[in-house]
Amino acid sequence: MTSTPQPPQGPAPTANAMRRALKRARDGVALDVAEAAVLLQARGADLEDLCASAARVRDAGLEAAGRPGVITYSKSVFIPLTRLCRDKCHYCTFATVPGKLRRAGEGMFMSPDEVLDIARRGAALGCKEALITLGDKPEDRWPEAREWLDAHGYDDTIAYVRAISIRILEETGLLPHLNPGVMTWTDFQRLKPVSPSMGLMLETTAERLWSEPGGPHYGSPDKAPAVRLRHLEDAGRSSVPLTSGLLIGIGETYEERAESLFALRRVARAYHGIQELILQNFRAKPDTAMRGMPDAELDELVATVAVARHIMGPSACLQAPPNLVAGEYARLIGAGIDDWGGVSPVTPDHVNPERPWPQIDELAERSAAAGFRLRERLAVYPEFVRRGEPWLDPRILPHVRALADPETGLANEHAEVTGLPWQEPEDVFVPSGRTELHRAIDTEGRTADRRDDFDEVYGDWEALREAAAPGMVPERIDADVRAALSQAAEDPTRLADAEALALLHADGPALDALCRIADDLRRDVVGDDVTYIVTRNINFTNVCYTGCRFCAFAQRRTDADAYTLSLEQVADRAAQAWDVGAVEVCMQGGIHPDLPGTAYFDIARAVKERVPGMHVHAFSPMEIVNGASRTGLSVREWLTAAKEAGLDTIPGTAAEILDDEVRWVLTKGKLPAATWIEVVETAHELGIRSSSTMMYGHVDQPRHWLGHFRRLVEIQRAALSKNVGGFTEFVTLPFIHTNAPVYLAGISRPGPTMRDNRAVTAMARLLLHPYIPNIQTSWVKLGAEGAAEMLRSGANDLGGTLMEETISRMAGSSYGSYRSVRDLVAIAETAGRPARPRTTLYGEVPAERVAAAAASDGHLPELLPVLEE
Repeated sequence: MTSTPQPPQGPAPTANAMRRALKRARDGVALDVAEAAVLLQARGADLEDLCASAARVRDAGLEAAGRPGVITYSKSVFIPLTRLCRDKCHYCTFATVPGKLRRAGEGMFMSPDEVLDIARRGAALGCKEALITLGDKPEDRWPEAREWLDAHGYDDTIAYVRAISIRILEETGLLPHLNPGVMTWTDFQRLKPVSPSMGLMLETTAERLWSEPGGPHYGSPDKAPAVRLRHLEDAGRSSVPLTSGLLIGIGETYEERAESLFALRRVARAYHGIQELILQNFRAKPDTAMRGMPDAELDELVATVAVARHIMGPSACLQAPPNLVAGEYARLIGAGIDDWGGVSPVTPDHVNPERPWPQIDELAERSAAAGFRLRERLAVYPEFVRRGEPWLDPRILPHVRALADPETGLANEHAEVTGLPWQEPEDVFVPSGRTELHRAIDTEGRTADRRDDFDEVYGDWEALREAAAPGMVPERIDADVRAALSQAAEDPTRLADAEALALLHADGPALDALCRIADDLRRDVVGDDVTYIVTRNINFTNVCYTGCRFCAFAQRRTDADAYTLSLEQVADRAAQAWDVGAVEVCMQGGIHPDLPGTAYFDIARAVKERVPGMHVHAFSPMEIVNGASRTGLSVREWLTAAKEAGLDTIPGTAAEILDDEVRWVLTKGKLPAATWIEVVETAHELGIRSSSTMMYGHVDQPRHWLGHFRRLVEIQRAALSKNVGGFTEFVTLPFIHTNAPVYLAGISRPGPTMRDNRAVTAMARLLLHPYIPNIQTSWVKLGAEGAAEMLRSGANDLGGTLMEETISRMAGSSYGSYRSVRDLVAIAETAGRPARPRTTLYGEVPAERVAAAAASDGHLPELLPVLEE
């Protein structure tokens, strides 16, 4: 028999330390980790004192939430979808092995019929939550799990979870609360449309309990604290209401327990997405490696609840499972809980099968004896029911509203629990809002400099400021700039990181020399011609709830500047662009919550049907992941279908900086760097080429630029090794700060300097050589003079005429939305260079297109916009 050794606890706190910590708790002063660790050891009269102050904090929160004296629970069924797991937690009896399942006559997964039978029985008894619990990624460990999934047509366990959730919604009306273990950011996008809430216990942040042999989590890859914290953060970034919590008494010290609570507070504060915390006491079970460990005593749990209440604050929802406390309900209520969790009249607690649920009537009586009314809630907490978007996907929202009390957000206990169709929102492409914004942005401007929900939608600004600070500290550069310049001139492919960083920091004469070297390389590689493309931007909607903190384009559907175009308007604009000589339309939009994943196919198809010869350059990697997750397709399958619908190439936007240190400051919910890379590499493999971009000058430093360039080279080398084209160009995107939320909040810099722009352009030429030969500068962001300077610093392309441009203009760019061909030729002439048109793939433009562009040049503003009066 093995067991986890008792934690190495230090000496008990002194009486003075306890008195001081208790006083701070009573006075409502913020606690630190050391004080929390002291209070976790409160016992007797000290524990009563601690609980009294915690209860006052809880009561203030309930009063503010409009439900004073109410303690909640969820009437649920427990569905153990599979008991196979790739982890090996030493205290767990839930997980099992394929052989035991076979001997018991059970499948590797519950069948849909088995799941629906439980759900229907629950619905008949008024249950409203289907708690779906399963082991982590069983197919990664057990071939039998992989075989079951393959035989039933599922790519992975998450695909089955999604499919069965839809059936539960449609056939029973219960709301799935999903606990599928650790997930990726992409997994959250796949499951968010089918579930109002999800869960993952943090359990502990004590690294040693996972990394050291004999620890309770040793050998369990999904129990690494960093992995679980990343899951909690990805849930917040994805606006998923999440249940989390601690498992106490598994060998952690009081300091480690306190640190775990503070880690949960940091996540809750940063994303406002943790809907409840479960404080669960360890109970030793037979036939486990930890069967010899003592149970966590009730006083341990009571003290942890009280300390958690003080740390998490009045608005937090705290739960303790009632079946694990031997009837001591009053003590937990007195310590500050406000919820009993899921209680089932149908199924046992499959994680703790030896501990039956209490009867709901008994729970109500015990709560009443402590002065509280028991009220039923849904799987998703009332605060998130009232918040609505973006926390509840439009596809799940009707199911939630059918069961919720519209005034309180709690469960409507008299609601009929019955299945409803799970379907895409109707009338998505109805033109609405400020559809003339692409023109009016240059004349009337935007309605306001920020959204009405500025203080909530992006997360906690103070927490973000703290997170951004380390990444904005400049590095000391010790490399010899002269030696680095010599290496750049001789062979830029051999520039070491230290040399490259020195050049990215170059200024004065050194910067001038760097730009000359880059311009000489440009001349040798692509010649003197400055290229441009006659194109039109079509931003088909600006409704978006992703929460990018650099973006001033995104609006809520109710905001004054919000708009959505119809498919006919998109096609009209493409046709209009063709009439005046365009060879390409570049189409991107916000992540509109109503858009089905197939909407992008409809957009591409609408353009191709109206203008067969138009090149469709559309949909950022973020839009692609959104489309794939909403359709249930893989990225590869989705891109294949998009290509069949008319997609030709994709913009490499949504990259920002391919470094998650910077990325998670810039954006709340956009795809991680690794997912961006996966999408782009998949597109390249399918023969769909892309541009590449970098947005810089915000909360970044030159070391982040260098890492970004190196990653782009890796991607392009991989593409070329597979004999596919990969990137067509690299586009510099200087950050426009004026209306950017992250700047208005006082966190970012006010965009890059001219020194930064020259250095980035020059180093893009050098560091991307010879893999990406075309370097594009942005007249929209830099103006004519700035763009000409970049042409002298290594750039060879001016981008497009655009015809309309809303994203940079909403952010505060003052350089307009359109440049005629003559304007672009003039910019090239300012740099002393000739200019010529190009196609998206840098080919020669047909003479007919050149003539059409010349005939209409300078008259485009008279043709805009296409509006239905």
